[in-house]
Amino acid sequence: MRKIAIAMAKGGVGKTTTAVNLAYALTLQGQRVLLVDCDTQAQVSQFLGVKPRYGLYEFVTGQNDKGEAVTKQEAIHAARPNLWILDGGIRLVELKHWLGEQPREVRHKCLGKTLVPKGNSLDYLIFDCAPGWDVLSVNILMAASEVLCPVALQRPALEGLKTFFGYLVSAQKENRDLILKYVLPTMFDRRTRQSFQIYKQLKRLFTRQICEPVRHNVRLSEAPGSGRTIFEYDGRAVGAKDYFKLARRLIDDHVRDQSTPRFF
Repeated sequence: MRKIAIAMAKGGVGKTTTAVNLAYALTLQGQRVLLVDCDTQAQVSQFLGVKPRYGLYEFVTGQNDKGEAVTKQEAIHAARPNLWILDGGIRLVELKHWLGEQPREVRHKCLGKTLVPKGNSLDYLIFDCAPGWDVLSVNILMAASEVLCPVALQRPALEGLKTFFGYLVSAQKENRDLILKYVLPTMFDRRTRQSFQIYKQLKRLFTRQICEPVRHNVRLSEAPGSGRTIFEYDGRAVGAKDYFKLARRLIDDHVRDQSTPRFF
């Protein structure tokens, strides 16, 4: 199972759009995906048009707001065929307090120890991360093994990328398996010189991690309002084509990694 954190230190770069549409695109190609919403805004469930009864708080703590027991299976919501979610929302504020009260030796690794599926029941575990750096953010980067970093092709996003690198380096000191696997340019607008300039800069800095950009697409911004992925809203839109291509790259990379012999 691949564990991927979709993370960036700046908001408004397309993290949730990427998380939801990438997860769905993976299911279209036969993959089983659990999408974990790690933001207090609970946008994943809104984007998918579902209303889970429980979420990440109940999954980790094992109880609801009344102190009643909640099983892990009850906390996971089936959003689409082969796509399950752990909802975020305002209860994550309480989860952060709960994590802060845990013993130091388990505080930052609690999520990684809890999110362990049985057997081969999942192919992908995807975290939709909130911007910022707190005890929950640390838990996510301790649980993940790969990072996909969406970068809007705008100057402020580059500053957010620099800040995020600081977070990533700190996390890698504790989680040696964690790597920056993908850099995904978003909001690529062919009408502006800035998009081409920043994309070219990212390609030079991240020759192995760079992905083909997600193009500026009105349909992508409209789809969440209908509670549907871009594939369900308008499968012919360029946004659907771009996220399907991204999912294909992830799958092909995994096949390539699995088939490459390692003699040393």
